Formats: sequence, C-alpha cells, structure tokens
Amino acid sequence: MIQLSQFIRDIPDYPKPGILFRDIAPLLGNHDAFGSAIEAMAEPFADQKIDMIAAAEARGFIFGTPLALRLGAGFSPVRKPGKLPFETRSHQYDLEYGTDELQIHTDAFKPGQRVLIVDDLLATGGTMQACCELVESCGAEVVGCSFLIHLKFLSGQEKLGGYRIESVLEYE
Repeated sequence: MIQLSQFIRDIPDYPKPGILFRDIAPLLGNHDAFGSAIEAMAEPFADQKIDMIAAAEARGFIFGTPLALRLGAGFSPVRKPGKLPFETRSHQYDLEYGTDELQIHTDAFKPGQRVLIVDDLLATGGTMQACCELVESCGAEVVGCSFLIHLKFLSGQEKLGGYRIESVLEYE
C-alpha cells in the first residue's frame, strides 16, 4: 500500500506567514498515488448507492470527477457566482471576514437523489457546509462528505456535525 502522506508537500508561510500549506501537487503528479487516493476516498462509500457527486471548485473537481466514475455516479460542479451558464440556485455563507457565495444549476440534483460531496481538504468547514445546504435545498440527500485531507485542528467537522465525514489523511 502506498503511504499517501509522503506525497503531500508542506510549504511553510503560504499563503501568508504562520500558515503551513499542504500541497497536493506531488500526489496528483504520481499516477499510483493519485489512483490510491481515489480508491481510498471511494472505499467508505462503495456500498452506499451514490447517485451524484458534488464538488466545489476548483480542487474539489480534481477528486470529484474520478470518484463519480469510480462510484458509478453523475457529477455536478458547485461554482462561484457567474460561472454556470444555466439557471442557478445560490447559497451565501459567512467567512471569518465577510461573506462568500456558491451556486449550482437548478436541475443539478433531483429530490431523493443520494449525493456524496467531495473536496480535497476539510479546514474550517464553511464551504462544505454551504455545499451540503445547496444539495439539500434541491430535496436531495447528503450521504456524506469525502476529503483527501482533514485539518482537524481547524475544527471544520463541527460545522458538519450531522453529516458523515470521511478523510484519507488527518493532521492534528
């Protein structure tokens, strides 16, 4: 089994002093590591009859689309405002300083569909919470949230308290 943590590069003081950035580029650049990461993210949900994968731009797309193929599901992107060409449904959410907004197509999810939401990393949880609320606003069911990396010390799991959270790598 591949030790995936060896493919995560630590970059100190990026994007600002005091932040230790977990860079996934080495993992993405290695066929075996990337494939193992997709398999590890899919495994907890393999028997869950997932209908759709939702993922927020941009790094969520990197993991969401191969997971959709692996799990036999469709894929729907969650985007920033103005990026989707069809009618959209929006959700505005609070950040530490200000607000942000995410959008999906109005026909992205059907009532009763089982949706797995995917991102590369769980940090503070705001983006993933907004994704969950957008999916549920369509009447779909959030089966869980899958991440390559979970930065546990940032307590993002608290914003996702009612949802199943699975991650491949955890940092305390």
